Amino acid sequence: MSVADSYFEGMFRADADPWAMRTRWYERRKRYLSLASLPQRRYASVLELGCANGELSARLAARSDQLLCCDTSPTALDLARSRLQARPNVQFWQGRLPKEWPPGKFDLIVFSELGYYLDSNDLTQLIVSMRYALNPGGTVLACHWRPAIDGCPHTGDQVHHELHHLLRMPRLVWHQEADLLLEVWCENPTSVAEQEGLIRRAT
Repeated sequence: MSVADSYFEGMFRADADPWAMRTRWYERRKRYLSLASLPQRRYASVLELGCANGELSARLAARSDQLLCCDTSPTALDLARSRLQARPNVQFWQGRLPKEWPPGKFDLIVFSELGYYLDSNDLTQLIVSMRYALNPGGTVLACHWRPAIDGCPHTGDQVHHELHHLLRMPRLVWHQEADLLLEVWCENPTSVAEQEGLIRRAT
């Protein structure tokens, strides 16, 4: 069974920064890794699934024309709104993924630290929904903690195995550490160096 909405709402009511995203070097470094892994400098439309209190959202907003931040916790979204109130290109959506799904099509979908909370059926449905919500040539970035978490149906490695199996897209980035796994998939397999004319691959 997927972890209940009340779990996340309770966490954010008890602590505005339950994972110490603002202060912990692990979290700050992970944001730098995620942003550096994106193959495009800027995106027209971005969807962030599980935005929490908006720490990564603030960086994504700087690289997008339109950003939609989603979370199941109303308190988390209130914190994100406060964090991003000076960003007119950011909108917010509250709902239970994947049974509820935000409207629109997106050039980039960010799926970070969320998948292991979902059971197998919900994880499959979410990945399929992500795939259909991508614009042609779209990109998916996923980043998850690798050690097992008590009460969670999956590990981060299992989540990424399902992502690669179901997305059926070229993988541009695969970064693995003892703590985390970060991957980027894109319909357009052209590397950053190829985009800038630094190399030309044989056809």
